[in-house]
Amino acid sequence: MWIDTHCHLDASEFGPDPALISRIRAQAGVGGVGLCVIPAVERANFDTVRRLAHRLGDAYALGIHPLCVPHAVDDDLQALDAALAEHRDDPRLVAVGEIGLDFFVPALCEPATRERQEWFYREQLRLARRHGLPVILHVRRSADALLKHLRALPTGGGIAHAFNGSLQQARTFLDLGFKLGFGGTVTFEPAQQIRRLATELPLSALVLETDAPDIPPQWLYVPAAERAAGRPQGVNTPAELPRIGQVVADLRGIGEAALADATTANASAALPRLAHLINHAPGQR
Repeated sequence: MWIDTHCHLDASEFGPDPALISRIRAQAGVGGVGLCVIPAVERANFDTVRRLAHRLGDAYALGIHPLCVPHAVDDDLQALDAALAEHRDDPRLVAVGEIGLDFFVPALCEPATRERQEWFYREQLRLARRHGLPVILHVRRSADALLKHLRALPTGGGIAHAFNGSLQQARTFLDLGFKLGFGGTVTFEPAQQIRRLATELPLSALVLETDAPDIPPQWLYVPAAERAAGRPQGVNTPAELPRIGQVVADLRGIGEAALADATTANASAALPRLAHLINHAPGQR
């Protein structure tokens, strides 16, 4: 059994047809993906991801993504607090997320926007603490800043999604109770730092993800020049997770089943509410 700890099945790239999304999810299930975690990115899709997770038998998280902070309003945090309280007993609500900081996009690095990102991030850490939930973190050129605020407002752990930092940063996240998400990037041979981390970190540190439809693996990726010439990008879906897992297993020199078992256990440790869902997932009954 595999767990996709981060996929946006509500994304516009998958279209509005519920039947298509069901087929995409079923295809992943055939490949052994027993559970997906669907994180919200803004107030407008809180209900969407919750309903989708219930319809598909998956899990969800509620939060405000740093890329959405520029058009978010302060009241969105109150709405998040209310949603977390309303659904506190929902076993499919497993985390506060996707939250974090993004210092890759130039517009988000302007002083006022950066400060607002950090404020939204801190406030959402406080909400996670208030509601007793782990967090799913967006980490893009922002690991040190994320860690600074986590030390001040520890949440008890979660997942550092699409981790791409240093070994020292990785170890600090682990010391704070986090697991590190590895996905499509690890399938590219030039991504030597990430592949080295996936190989050398303790197996207990790793969880797997697709971030579908984003971060396509190497076999789906089409370079920009070819896309400009009309060749379409391959569509990344949770069905790619087992093949990503195979790459990680090969890098570590272990069997796929061993990696699937370990990363499933790690996901459950990072997001404790997953444990009940794992035990009742298709194929586990």
